[in-house]
Amino acid sequence: MSGSSVAIFLDRDGTINEDVNFLSKPEQLILIDGSAEAIKEANELGLKVIVFTNQSGIARGYFTEDDLHKVHKRLDELLAQKGAKIDAYYYCPHHPVEGNGEYKVECECRKPKDGMLQRASREQNIDLKKSFVIGDRCVDVQAGKTAGATTILVLTGYGRDEYKKCKDENFEPDFVAENLKEAIEIVKKCLMERKEK
Repeated sequence: MSGSSVAIFLDRDGTINEDVNFLSKPEQLILIDGSAEAIKEANELGLKVIVFTNQSGIARGYFTEDDLHKVHKRLDELLAQKGAKIDAYYYCPHHPVEGNGEYKVECECRKPKDGMLQRASREQNIDLKKSFVIGDRCVDVQAGKTAGATTILVLTGYGRDEYKKCKDENFEPDFVAENLKEAIEIVKKCLMERKEK
């Protein structure tokens, strides 16, 4: 993939913003300390910043895709206040067994599958093997590993409990970070090491 970009793929809830169960309204959105600054730093490094998130609340009928877009608009506003931006959002509205209608399907995009990463790679011309997947859950790590990316588990959100789960299930992340800010420091170090090779 000549001329392709390097990206950081970020889980949303528990990684960028506080995890409230089935976040559905813009006013529920609270950034985790330091996450906007971390995203700004990634922007300044020339990395594409992509959010990829399971949103089964849509399949379950808790909120609509329109509600989700409003939440992402609010997230953009909060990040912009700190000079940070998300380049693209990818979300999975499906669930294999919950809910009904068109969203109740066994899909290829729901994490731990890597469908969202593959789609972003095609649409945004991203080299997944050179990119990073950062999240607070084992499914983020699994999706990242399947796609061949470098994986970083953050200990915000569900991260501490999930780290134990990842270990128990034998798919440890490449790195563990306290939060997104520390994860970006790891990304910088990895990029520096690649340059030196």
